[in-house]
Amino acid sequence: MAAPQTPDEIRDVNTRYHTGAAAAYDAKWGIDWGMIGRDQVLTKIEKALGGPLPHFGRSLEIGAGTGYFSLHMLMAGVIDEATCTDISPGMIEALQGNADQLGLEVRTEVCDAEALPFEDESFDLVLGHAVLHHIPDLDQAFGEFFRVLKPGGVVIFAGEPSRNGDRIAQLPKRAATTAAPLWRAALRAAPATVGDSDGGAHNHDLEQHVDVHAFVPSELEAITDGAGFEEVHVRGEELLANWFGWTNRALEATAAPEDVPMFWRQYAFRGYLALQKVDRSLLEGRLPATIFYNLLLSARRPG
Repeated sequence: MAAPQTPDEIRDVNTRYHTGAAAAYDAKWGIDWGMIGRDQVLTKIEKALGGPLPHFGRSLEIGAGTGYFSLHMLMAGVIDEATCTDISPGMIEALQGNADQLGLEVRTEVCDAEALPFEDESFDLVLGHAVLHHIPDLDQAFGEFFRVLKPGGVVIFAGEPSRNGDRIAQLPKRAATTAAPLWRAALRAAPATVGDSDGGAHNHDLEQHVDVHAFVPSELEAITDGAGFEEVHVRGEELLANWFGWTNRALEATAAPEDVPMFWRQYAFRGYLALQKVDRSLLEGRLPATIFYNLLLSARRPG
């Protein structure tokens, strides 16, 4: 298909892709609903804020997907009430299923981040994970985030791709693709069928069109400042863990999922967690945010 050109076309592709990917999304990304997943979420929020984790009353998640952030925050008691939005009906359906299984109450809405169906000054926290890079008009979206936040409310976004970090990450991805035939032979794994983890071949073709931004910190800061926020901070997250993770993910993507053995999955998962700790203790906060793969943003609406 041709690359989407207009904001409406970008929204349409994102809606169709994420709806098609919803059923397999948690499995594809290794979403954990136990303590490991909860620690991942809370640590990212703490790092975005640059300090201890506060308590929030009403939260609004943008592009909530299957609920990874909001549901873990509810279980941890960090928020009292969660409203979750996504442009994809399929993702909202999957989120509601996860909430029901976990025994959690959550309000859900299918809507566009640039036109939120909520009253002014309704929330104490607006958050999102890996969503800003899908939104065509970020100035409009941040205006909406500002509008629905109460005075003194906080906005937090995590998992946004760094432009330079993404370029650096291409090196391990290319190396893994080159090594993939030997790796599959060693594991006796058959080649993957196109679309195995994306909801089919058609949905796989859509994936290349859903990302419309990669950021440098100054760009995120300027957009947030321009919407009227203060105390704007952009931090970098994951360097070694990212290289390791993308190497393994690129290898796994070439193999039939049922042929990737559990010992490999455990090695990849535990190695990623171990290198996250190395990044956190030795690299994050010491190296420029722009070289990390993920960017974390926090800001506050003036009180």
